[in-house]
Amino acid sequence: MGKPSKRWSAARSRVDTTKKYTLTEAVELIKETANAGFDESIDLAVRLGVNPRHADQMIRGATSLPHGTGRTVRVVVFAQGDAAKAAEEAGADVVGSDELIAKIQKENWLDFDKAVATRDMMGKVGRIGRLLGPRGLMPNPKVGTVVAPDHVAQTIKDLKGGRIDFRVEKSGIIHCPVGKSSMDANQLEDNIAALMGELMRLKPSSAKGTYVRGVAVSSTMGIGVRIDAADAIRASGR
Repeated sequence: MGKPSKRWSAARSRVDTTKKYTLTEAVELIKETANAGFDESIDLAVRLGVNPRHADQMIRGATSLPHGTGRTVRVVVFAQGDAAKAAEEAGADVVGSDELIAKIQKENWLDFDKAVATRDMMGKVGRIGRLLGPRGLMPNPKVGTVVAPDHVAQTIKDLKGGRIDFRVEKSGIIHCPVGKSSMDANQLEDNIAALMGELMRLKPSSAKGTYVRGVAVSSTMGIGVRIDAADAIRASGR
């Protein structure tokens, strides 16, 4: 194992890994220690008291962050006719139907971050599910990316404006980007509160015991900072 860099060691000395900070304190620490020389991504990890093996405890959804993720999101849309025209006008990066499916199938072209499909296209999009699915790119009605033709434009605007998808892992943890280190602390707090609020809204009635068991925020090259779960929930307004 290599020796930790001076930058990492300095950041590590600032964070008490045994302490649970308030949301405000945690965000301030993350911003202070995210000094890798580029605009680091800020990510939130939430450990939930659920068993994803039970269908009614599979936490999955999407929410719009009030201040966006700070990322440029490349969106492709599987649509035809008026829906395709609406997608182009709404700012989709690539719009197509059979020819787009063929490009992905034959060239293994996956140069995009999100995929949206109108309902009538899903029969065809299903043919490339084995390529899109493992990469989390398959349109899915549960996260709002399989839509009616008249909802295409708004969906694209939401995705480009900061909507994120999430799904609980086998270990009961959800990982999500909540912004960039260049964002104001208040903006990061608002984004985290929005995600926490949606997770609380999705709490299954069958979940027993403590629902939110741990919360931590981290930057791409920085140190993870634990957040007091109760404070994070209070910030969400739930």
